[in-house]
Amino acid sequence: MNTDQALSREGARAGIWLLAFGIILVATNLRAPITAVGPIIGEIRDHTGISNTVAGLLTTLPLLAFALLSPLAPKISRRFGMEQTIMYSLLVLLTGIVLRSLHSVWLLFIGTALLGLAIALGNVLIPSLIKRDFPQKVGVMTGAYSMAMNLFAAIASGVSIPIAHGLSFGWQGSLICWAILAFIALAVWVPQLRKNAQTAVSVRAGSTAGAIWKFPLAWKVTLFMGLQSLVFYVGIAWIPQILQDQGVSPSAAGWMLFLMQFASLPGSFLMPVLAGRVSNQRLLVAITTGCMFIGYAGLLAGNTVLMPLWIILIGIAGGCSFSLAVMFFSLRTRSAAEAAELSGMAQSVGYLLAALGPTLFGFIHDVTQGWTMPLFLLLIVAFLLFLVGLGAGKNVYLTSAEKSAAS
Repeated sequence: MNTDQALSREGARAGIWLLAFGIILVATNLRAPITAVGPIIGEIRDHTGISNTVAGLLTTLPLLAFALLSPLAPKISRRFGMEQTIMYSLLVLLTGIVLRSLHSVWLLFIGTALLGLAIALGNVLIPSLIKRDFPQKVGVMTGAYSMAMNLFAAIASGVSIPIAHGLSFGWQGSLICWAILAFIALAVWVPQLRKNAQTAVSVRAGSTAGAIWKFPLAWKVTLFMGLQSLVFYVGIAWIPQILQDQGVSPSAAGWMLFLMQFASLPGSFLMPVLAGRVSNQRLLVAITTGCMFIGYAGLLAGNTVLMPLWIILIGIAGGCSFSLAVMFFSLRTRSAAEAAELSGMAQSVGYLLAALGPTLFGFIHDVTQGWTMPLFLLLIVAFLLFLVGLGAGKNVYLTSAEKSAAS
């Protein structure tokens, strides 16, 4: 091997490591700006004078943005290239974080909508990018991506109040600090633009042009993504209140929510690695949904002695189910273009369900004056997740023959 070849190989290796680091940094921005809002939403409401219903839009609006833009993300990436589209999304994310932190109610919501649109692009395109550039390491990279996302989601929930009160930065300072992370991700991502021109052509050529919505397998993956999203966001919204109504103190309920998110981290990383090493993922689906069912059955039983165990099981199920859903985008498709189309479809429907879930379950609680019916419905959702997961976990692909038949 001559010197030029050695330098070329070293440069390629450095480029792969820089890309992997960039993906992880992008992932850290895909939930943290949203989960940072929950702990300080009361302070935002009191300072701005908005109602509780309007304040709830600060969490719901990004999810609606996900549902709106997700199916369009593959088309945008075919027009501009995946690397450039992700760079644009980081710029919009940075702008949104800054705008929502200014002293204006209108800018608060405009910025929230912008960051939701930006995150939607990253949600859809990163799994496709991993399939394209890390074909032999899809499980490991998906695990790292999922764990980084969930880790910083938990950190954001935990540090919002200390930053706002302990450091005396107020709610604006607590929200705008996430612009630093977005800026770092943007700076690390810029070198990826050098290969944007070549990859844009290949992604454009592989488009499924929307026909994927007709495939039964695509709908199984979509429902798996949607149902696990619904369970996650219902849990984030209502588990603290459920625990308090069972006699747990507000402080302890807050720690249980942190425990749930922390417990999701190992599964977020390990599940994609395991999923990539087996021929089908049905057993993994059964284990994941089993943990979810047992956890919520425990909450329904009201046994506060074993409450940490129920919360840990729910957290494990949440991390595993999200990572499995993301892995299905790669495992059930043959190309990065197909993965992007499937990801866009699944996340559009999935986050629409997620946006409706907390409001719907809150309404059921108000009507029934208790948590028995909402928790029982979550058990039904866990069972439905098991059923669609059996189909999504089958070792088959969205083949060209299936596309022709569907068309």
